[in-house]
Amino acid sequence: MKAETSDALERARACSPFLARLIASHPDLVALVSAGALDEAWQAARSLASDEPVDRRLRSRRGAVALVAALADLSGAWDLDAVTRHLSDFADEAIGDALAAAFAERYPDDEARGIAVIALGKHGSRELNYSSDIDPILVFDPRTIPTRGREEPQEAALRLARRLVALLSERTGDGYVFRVDLRLRPSPEVSPIILPVDAAISYYESAAIGWEQAAFIRARAAAGDLALGRNFLSAIRPFVWRRSLDFGAIRAISDVSRRIRAHYASGQRFGPGFDLKRGRGGIREVEFFAQAHQLIHGGRNPALRQPATRAALRALGDAGLIPPDAVAHLDAAYVALRTIEHRLQMVDDRQTHSLPDSAGALRNVARLAGLEEGQELLDALAPHVETTGLIFDGLVGEEPEGDAALPGDERALAERLRDMGIEDTDPFVQRIARWRDGSLRPLRSTAAREALEELLPGLMREIAHAPAPLNALNKLDQVISGLPSAVNLLRLLVARPGLAELLVLILSHTPALADALGRQPALFDGLIDASALDLPPDVPALVADMRARDTSEDFQQRLDHVRHVVSERRFALGVQIISREVDPLEVGRGYARVAEAAVDVLADAAIAEFAQAHGHVADSELVILALGRFGGGLLTHASDLDVVFLFTGDYRSESGGRRPLGATLYYNRLSQRVINALSVPTAAGALYEVDTRLRPSGNQGPLAVSFESFARYQAESAWTWEHLALTRARPVFGSAAARAELERIIDEALMRPRDPAALRRDAVKMRGDIAQHKPPAGPLDVKLVQGGLVDLEFLIHVTQLTHRTGFSPSLNIALKKLTGAGLLDARLVGAADLLTRYLVVSRLVTPSSTEPAAESRWLVARACGVDDWAGLLARIEEARQVIGTSWNRLVEDSAA
Repeated sequence: MKAETSDALERARACSPFLARLIASHPDLVALVSAGALDEAWQAARSLASDEPVDRRLRSRRGAVALVAALADLSGAWDLDAVTRHLSDFADEAIGDALAAAFAERYPDDEARGIAVIALGKHGSRELNYSSDIDPILVFDPRTIPTRGREEPQEAALRLARRLVALLSERTGDGYVFRVDLRLRPSPEVSPIILPVDAAISYYESAAIGWEQAAFIRARAAAGDLALGRNFLSAIRPFVWRRSLDFGAIRAISDVSRRIRAHYASGQRFGPGFDLKRGRGGIREVEFFAQAHQLIHGGRNPALRQPATRAALRALGDAGLIPPDAVAHLDAAYVALRTIEHRLQMVDDRQTHSLPDSAGALRNVARLAGLEEGQELLDALAPHVETTGLIFDGLVGEEPEGDAALPGDERALAERLRDMGIEDTDPFVQRIARWRDGSLRPLRSTAAREALEELLPGLMREIAHAPAPLNALNKLDQVISGLPSAVNLLRLLVARPGLAELLVLILSHTPALADALGRQPALFDGLIDASALDLPPDVPALVADMRARDTSEDFQQRLDHVRHVVSERRFALGVQIISREVDPLEVGRGYARVAEAAVDVLADAAIAEFAQAHGHVADSELVILALGRFGGGLLTHASDLDVVFLFTGDYRSESGGRRPLGATLYYNRLSQRVINALSVPTAAGALYEVDTRLRPSGNQGPLAVSFESFARYQAESAWTWEHLALTRARPVFGSAAARAELERIIDEALMRPRDPAALRRDAVKMRGDIAQHKPPAGPLDVKLVQGGLVDLEFLIHVTQLTHRTGFSPSLNIALKKLTGAGLLDARLVGAADLLTRYLVVSRLVTPSSTEPAAESRWLVARACGVDDWAGLLARIEEARQVIGTSWNRLVEDSAA
């Protein structure tokens, strides 16, 4: 360390007049640094001139900490993060001391209170430059700030703010502490330098613009009344981190970057004179790249709300939103560029970011950085600048030229639409005219109509290529008309043109998704995430995500929150099908995992809410058993949840709350609360229909029964159809011990010896009753049609119960077990997969189970893994024949 420190001192004396003066002025600090006692040197620098007046004290300390930080930096004892953190912490201390002194001068008998200093920029993220401005916003609370005489709170705040700025920024014979830039405050050209906190909150809630949103990513309460500052930042958090992103903010960041590139065009070509901060591929572009992604995704993922640039890049990389190589390149570039920026500033304590033009000055900076020649410095920086510029180009692109705007004249508009491939132009001309005339409330704002005009050429081209252009147009009109304001959706489509094609697919082919989008246009925002077309994780991860994103203790708000999350997940799963990203079978399993997670979170919430009045039943718990498709772990977009509610423990027990209930009544009421939590529409919409008809004794029986009653019923009273249904039973809520006990009860019921002939007769009769009371909607109702999935399910369950083998709630797994044992035709596995794929897809495209519209058939076929519609029909017919043959054989056996 001594060798590195000695070398650092030599370079500092030789290359930096500013540091040379400080070295001569502070031999005691230099001695501590030379001895490797950096912490002691830093503390000594921060403690200098304790008996001096505040202005001299702060200026003395500023020079001392600049010296220690520089030597620690040049010797390599502190890395970039340590240097910027120490400088930022000193800034906090200096501001705090200056503000305390301003209060003491004016109100010597009163405590300092009611003013908060909000740090923005690099100070806010604790990344302060070696020679940097600070960019605070000052707010005050008129109710708590001290005043004297007839002084108004605003007047008192202004006097204190002016004194604070003077103590920090005025140049005296001892220099200055920090240059203070207050231009980031709201409306700086007309507003005072310090604002009432309520007025500042109101501004950010209603009038702030995109770049201000980005600025507050790095905001922090740095000094003064920290509670006031934190409350202010908490109040404006929804402005910064929006679940439904205003893409105008992202476009504003891009516009700022383009303007900076244009303004500093002379510094764009890398070499002497290059601006390390603002030039193409410079520091600002690393920061903007991270901030743009944070604004896009941070409203939904709090883990991305990292103020520091390097931490933000790591978080974005961990979330899979930035490729690992881009994270590594940008991080390395940021460290390299910031390090040389510090060397530039160390030379004369100037706030400069540009490499020197002259060869001698450039060589001097290189030597301060430990290099021999200026060219070595340029060679070291050039790859970082080039890579950063290329990565940032991918974010903002070039200045958008776009398509020429659609004509306003109706004849010219119709001609343009015909050129795009739209034959019947009259409805399009009329609809576009209606959008343009401002009669629709969502399109009345100037911003909305500007976004519409920018989007229309590309969107009309996509609609022209749709199988049914007019249908897509009508659906789009429904979505726009249902919005409170269309500006956000339109800006999203402008910012991400590829999503326009996806929107047209949704509107043209999937009524379920189109209707959902009409009700909740913000669902489309979720598709901007890089992970939107990934399958959901496992149930524990989904539960953790739902809980992590829910900060409310209010039961009703929790219901709304889960509905929002589930809606997003189900919508994204549907999009995965029509975009042909994922096998529909995997999507069906994803639907089931999302439903199971929702049951877990909402059942917990209902239990907690119910217990406030009725307490808990000792040594007892609620357990939820899934049956049907839910039990089998594969749902469609429109599936109900078939469940049975059970409870452990003694049914004769009583709860211990303020209003105790007997165990059976307790769990029946609690079960109804869970059903309501899952099924009652709230402001956030509906969630799932819950079907409890498969419970013991059906609709005539209690909603929830004890394990003891359930076991006795299955052993003594259950009908054949109830045991057939039990083959797909799966506990989805309850402790591990309770689930294991319930599975044991189910296994006992399923493994009972049976009369195979009676079982087959009962099954055939039940299937006939279903066919009579619920006939298929058409030949493509693959669930109910002869040779369809219901026939297959009966076939599987009868075989399982007859041979007491092949049990699994999953039909796919059960079928593979049974075919592997030679008990069923192996071709049934492929037949089941095909019909299930079609069922999952058709619930999106044709929810009524009828034949899809001609224009959507290609999409259904491709989603099912078949090249064309004719091929899909042939494959479905083959599957039905395979299933029908096996089922008919069972029917014949039952009659023998």
